[in-house]
Amino acid sequence: MEFQEVVRRRRSVRSYDLDRPIPPEVVDRILRNIVKVPSAGFSQGWGFLVLDNAADIARYQTTVHTAEPQEAKNWFSANAKAPFMIIPCSNKDAYLDRYAQPDKGFTDRSDDWWPAPYWDIDTGMATLMALLTAVDAGLGACLSGMPKGAIPAVRAEFGIPAQFTPIGVVTMGYSDEPPRDHRSRRKPASQVIHRGQWNS
Repeated sequence: MEFQEVVRRRRSVRSYDLDRPIPPEVVDRILRNIVKVPSAGFSQGWGFLVLDNAADIARYQTTVHTAEPQEAKNWFSANAKAPFMIIPCSNKDAYLDRYAQPDKGFTDRSDDWWPAPYWDIDTGMATLMALLTAVDAGLGACLSGMPKGAIPAVRAEFGIPAQFTPIGVVTMGYSDEPPRDHRSRRKPASQVIHRGQWNS
């Protein structure tokens, strides 16, 4: 698929054909591609928990519902019926360690000088690579959140090390949704792109 066609087709899909498994070679391509994005200082402060069977997906959702019974019902990732999930996690320590090295010079490992949390930004870019690769492979996908209060329980249930923090959950599968056109809801470029001067 041409790149512009991938961009044109990308949308959040929340309903999947559960009877149609994702071929292993497609899963492998998605997982290979997510680690090819840039990261500040080549820190690569990310990790990805892959849930590729119904039992593990159910375990994730049960964990969220147990930890946050009131909140869970409002979060798509806690209720999604999907054949495949990725939980991208960022690792702030990897960035603080990398930028305390001699070629960077911030020896105190402080995060005070960081203008933005690049550990989350870079993990988000890797997540976008997963979403685009899914579209290119003919899949639907959606990035959604995880209740903040459930993160410690999910971390404990799946053995996610303390330095890794989930930034969301990606669901994937073959779309079971009718085509939709969101052009009427998308902000026009003139409202969000500012050339040379920020327009009010």
